[in-house]
Amino acid sequence: MADLVYPREKSLGLITLVLGLIAWLVIILATLGTALIYLLFGFIFYLFAQSGLIAWLRGTGVRLSDEQFPDLYLQYLQCCKKLGMVEPPEVYILQGDGIMNAFATRFLGRNFVIVLTDTLDAMREQPDGINFYFGHELGHIKQGHLTGHFWRMPVLWLPLIGAAYSRAQEYTCDMHGRACCDNPESAARALSVLAAGAEKWKSINLVQYARQTMKNRGFLPDLHELLSGYPWLTKRVARMISPGTKMPGRNWFSYLFALFVPYGGRAGGAFAGIIIVVAIIGILAAVALPAMKGAGAMGGAGGGLTDMLMQGMQEKKGKEAFSKEWTQAEQVRNALARYYEQKEEVPDTLAEAAVPAQLASSLSYDSSDMSLTAITRFGRLGMTPSVDDDGKVQWHCVAEGKAERYLPDACRED
Repeated sequence: MADLVYPREKSLGLITLVLGLIAWLVIILATLGTALIYLLFGFIFYLFAQSGLIAWLRGTGVRLSDEQFPDLYLQYLQCCKKLGMVEPPEVYILQGDGIMNAFATRFLGRNFVIVLTDTLDAMREQPDGINFYFGHELGHIKQGHLTGHFWRMPVLWLPLIGAAYSRAQEYTCDMHGRACCDNPESAARALSVLAAGAEKWKSINLVQYARQTMKNRGFLPDLHELLSGYPWLTKRVARMISPGTKMPGRNWFSYLFALFVPYGGRAGGAFAGIIIVVAIIGILAAVALPAMKGAGAMGGAGGGLTDMLMQGMQEKKGKEAFSKEWTQAEQVRNALARYYEQKEEVPDTLAEAAVPAQLASSLSYDSSDMSLTAITRFGRLGMTPSVDDDGKVQWHCVAEGKAERYLPDACRED
């Protein structure tokens, strides 16, 4: 298992641990123990916040088991075995709203692995890639990344060293994920999903993508990576393809500038990033407040920033609702098409076309023209068939009124 730890993590982990323990000792002595009171309040706040996350996870997510997605659970158990983990942590899947990722967390001595469903769906054609996500998150647990931060906390903000330690952890966990895959290419493919999305990853040229590392060089690219807790994804893919790959050196001036920027954590990158975000919020507030006042004065005229934001949100929700209905009805459309193409007649009911009852219940069916209708909260989505010259059924979508602009691009008629 020592081969699965990125070499720099060992040295950086030891340095940050020693410095962190010294820093804690100095803080406690300098405050005559008062710091311990603040730590107690901080721990209570952590318990409350983390307990909310775990409660939500157990109350919302689907826990994998021998009875719940057993094939996927078996993959997970085999990954735990490869990594030498005798007691597998609880593992859940969660609906990700289009986000493709996974994460690990810990609460009161219990570890949890969570994989978002969009990630699983994206890797449907290459199930071995799912093992990478399992292994990566198990790597965080195996290497104590979820527990070691407390002792290092006072020094993780240090320029260069804090971000470097975080990036080293990611490389280590990538190695764990690669070890769980039967084929090393699956690990690279799994990472490419984060870059190319749910479909394009299937045709991405991994070698060419990894070579982008050589072109993303210079003062600014190197500086931004030095301030980040994550390595560039091109580098991570390159290491999955060829673990012994030597990465290009960085610009020395980038180290000099990074030395003056404290590390602010993986979420924000650095204090410089936080300052920029605060500045952006201030500018938006300065613009939005007068606009909101103007919108109130104009009443129902529809002016102002608030109206524009609300309209944009409704537009997005409408498109998502229609696209979801169109996708969910695909199995029904396929069943009707098969029936018609085999018998050259329209079935009287969906049941006659062997459509499962649970799918049929959400749709209205018209046997006169074999059309389907789904009612969403944003309007009516109609699915109408046509037959091409080869006798194949083609499906098109229609809608009424304003809902017409929400039609999925995949089904619009030319």
